[in-house]
Amino acid sequence: MRPGRDVALMSIGEVLAQLRTEFPDTTISKLRFLEAEGLVDPQRTPSGYRKYSQEDVNRLRFVLTAQRDQYLPLRVIREQLDNQEELEPPQRPALVAVGASGSTRASDPADTRVPRAELMERTGVSDETLTELERAGLVTARPPGWYDGDQVVIVEAVAGLARHGLELRHLRAFRAGADREVGLFTQLLAPLVRQHDPAARARAAETARELQALSQRLHAALVRAGLRNELGR
Repeated sequence: MRPGRDVALMSIGEVLAQLRTEFPDTTISKLRFLEAEGLVDPQRTPSGYRKYSQEDVNRLRFVLTAQRDQYLPLRVIREQLDNQEELEPPQRPALVAVGASGSTRASDPADTRVPRAELMERTGVSDETLTELERAGLVTARPPGWYDGDQVVIVEAVAGLARHGLELRHLRAFRAGADREVGLFTQLLAPLVRQHDPAARARAAETARELQALSQRLHAALVRAGLRNELGR
């Protein structure tokens, strides 16, 4: 990459320790994969050990942010990195959606589309596991073979929970709980949705976002409080 990368070089373990404060699911295998995909190019010592500069760390943080928050494919992330001369301080990735034609446009996570192969590559789940998640109703492809941003989050979360020993039969309770919330919130939103006024539709969308955020906060607080009680803290 650019000159001056020999200053304050870090080992892959030091980089991992930095990134895990913000991206706890990051692994050494993930960093090696991103290198293989050409998203970062650390220096090598004569004995073959990787050495990362701060610019390399900034690039990795950019990539991980784009994947976690905006569900961008690696191809799009690479294009954004190539268009930026400097990443110090790191720039926020531009939000785009990727369709079957490969075109990109501004969008929200619900409109983002990730192909099946990339979803498995990004999350580390097997084709068999992904198929099981679809059969259990936890993940839905729309259209077939393509997954929106919410499905990416679901698979990533499921993969993380599975690493801690949770099985598919445990995860069905999450689906059931979410369905109950959807039913409750749908009743609250129905009066606005039934109106044909565009302003009412906009209020319904904003109310839905607020309900989602409040539900997430409530769920997280209840789990934290419950675990604190169980652990005697």
